[in-house]
Amino acid sequence: MIAPPRSAVPLLLSLLALAASAHGADPLDHVCGTNSNFTANGTYGDNLNALLISVVAAAAADDYGFYNLSAGGGSADSVNAIALCRGDVATANCRSCLNDSAPEIARRCPFLKEAIIWYDKCMLRYSNRSIFRTMEDSPTFYLWNPNDVNNNVDQFNQVLRNLTDSLRDRAASGNSTKKFAVGNAKAPNFQTLFGLVQCTPDLSQSQCDDCLVSAIGQIPQCCDGKQGGRVIYPSCNIRFEVYPFFDSSAYESPPSPPQSPVFPPPPPTNNPPAKEKDTNSGRIALIITIPAVGLSLLIAGILCICLRSRRLKKNFETVPVDEITNAESLQLDLNTIREATNDFSEANKLGQGGFGVVYKGTLANGQVIAVKRLSVDLGQGDREFKNEVLLVARLQHRNLVRLLGFCLEGRERLLIYEFVPNSSLDHFIYDHVRRRQLDWERRRKIIGGIARGLLYLHEDSQLRIIHRDLKASNILLDAEMNPKISDFGTARLFALDQTQDATSRVVGTYGYMAPEYAMQGLFSIKSDVFSFGVLLLEIISGQKSSRFCNGDTTENLLSYAWRSWREGNPSDLIDPNLADGSRIEILRCTHVGLLCVQEIEADRPTMGAVVLMLSSYSTTLPLPSRPAFILPSIPESNTASRVMVTHSNRSENRKIQESVNEASITELYPR
Repeated sequence: MIAPPRSAVPLLLSLLALAASAHGADPLDHVCGTNSNFTANGTYGDNLNALLISVVAAAAADDYGFYNLSAGGGSADSVNAIALCRGDVATANCRSCLNDSAPEIARRCPFLKEAIIWYDKCMLRYSNRSIFRTMEDSPTFYLWNPNDVNNNVDQFNQVLRNLTDSLRDRAASGNSTKKFAVGNAKAPNFQTLFGLVQCTPDLSQSQCDDCLVSAIGQIPQCCDGKQGGRVIYPSCNIRFEVYPFFDSSAYESPPSPPQSPVFPPPPPTNNPPAKEKDTNSGRIALIITIPAVGLSLLIAGILCICLRSRRLKKNFETVPVDEITNAESLQLDLNTIREATNDFSEANKLGQGGFGVVYKGTLANGQVIAVKRLSVDLGQGDREFKNEVLLVARLQHRNLVRLLGFCLEGRERLLIYEFVPNSSLDHFIYDHVRRRQLDWERRRKIIGGIARGLLYLHEDSQLRIIHRDLKASNILLDAEMNPKISDFGTARLFALDQTQDATSRVVGTYGYMAPEYAMQGLFSIKSDVFSFGVLLLEIISGQKSSRFCNGDTTENLLSYAWRSWREGNPSDLIDPNLADGSRIEILRCTHVGLLCVQEIEADRPTMGAVVLMLSSYSTTLPLPSRPAFILPSIPESNTASRVMVTHSNRSENRKIQESVNEASITELYPR
């Protein structure tokens, strides 16, 4: 009798032992890698066998629900594995699921060096390459509820987007043992929408966030108009349903039950029964009072609806200043700010923008702040102040600068923001020395953060905001070099169904303006997309869009980027400091930037599509068409006097003042 190979015996026996405890649950899906095979009697098989046993043993020993293990000590035959149980699954069920996974993955993917299997309650994957602390969104699979959302689909999608984004932020900020969040929200048609998101805890906060952003972006492809669905990556997954599908103990705090009117019982009384006359009088009073109260409530409701409709149709710029005083919790007195900034001393001055000077300050409790002091000689300073307060106070996102408070006393108009220690992006990207601090990983992080911040403004916040002045100097960098979009003085509010608006006074910054805005005063979310595309190309090249140096000449950045792309030399655009970066990632970002600055507004992607293109490399990018503002190369000496912007497809030219220091061009008239 021929003995089986030495590796096959322990592998076979251990897997049979594991299979004996299996309860027969079917996996959702599995993928067997095709990179390479291993031989049955080789070292890799021994290591894989030991690793699968270790996964089950680890699950039996503790209740973390996440296990990252290796076998082989980093040799050529080493194996790495990640096992993850759903965050709400009990320890016994987690252990049982992994008991099923180990023999099943070996049975379905025999002698393959890489495989992944998903169950409803757990996931197991192994590979001969390093998979720890690496965000991976491939392979991907979808599942969806067969039932459709019958009506109010747009409202349902908005609720879904808000829910998944809030869960994403909570999960990404989890710890090294769990990055998981569940929640619910009221959906149309008297339904409750339940959501779950999870990352493998070995990911960093930004990696988890990126993974979930990509997964959420896949919902329209997999489950549009469905009452439920799943998007599952190796590194993260999301799920939503109109019924509770997770254990209620997973809530960080128990969710509030649906509210229904509760009428208090009548107060106890020791009085004797009322006389019949008194009873009749009470009935008459009720008959008179109830209709009167009902009529009053009806009138009040109609007035509220009318006022709300008027506000939605108007800009924040038309809201009375008196409404600002309602935000008492945000208002600080002038003396407090004077003390914090040493009476606005020159030593505390951080910089100067389109509407005033910014100072650094320290409150009595030690909190460091940035104070924006609007210029008192601006005829419309109150408007810009009011616009920014009412707008920014409603915006909460990690990639938007946070408004802490304001001061409105006499002629002083002050905005108090969180202090962002690394100043703005232009201090780095345009400086040939500081630019070296921004390697590709940091620039990629900055690009992704700006994109997510704009996506929040355009689609995910309670309001739809068009920034209108996105540029490097309005991107602040915190201590971790995370970007934060700032300066909402020129922002405009759109109704949810509004696609475009027009103004007779163009505000913004030359070089970042979309052609339809610069030429016709038309602006939309695609105007911000154009500005983002310019900014993205600046980050990749490390140079200003309006003064891109190319040898002995200076030309428009968009012209150079387009010419390099057409000639098959897109690498010529890349900052030499990015030599160590992923060339594939950089060229893909260049491609996305060119898509954003296309001349025709309808051809530009939305920010939702941009975030997806930047985060998912399985998405095929369309070919870009000609950008706007294509200019011939011009000698360096001629650029300082150039103030004419020529639209490439129009015979009519329009002059726009070009500020020397690239400050915002602001027309102080009603917009």
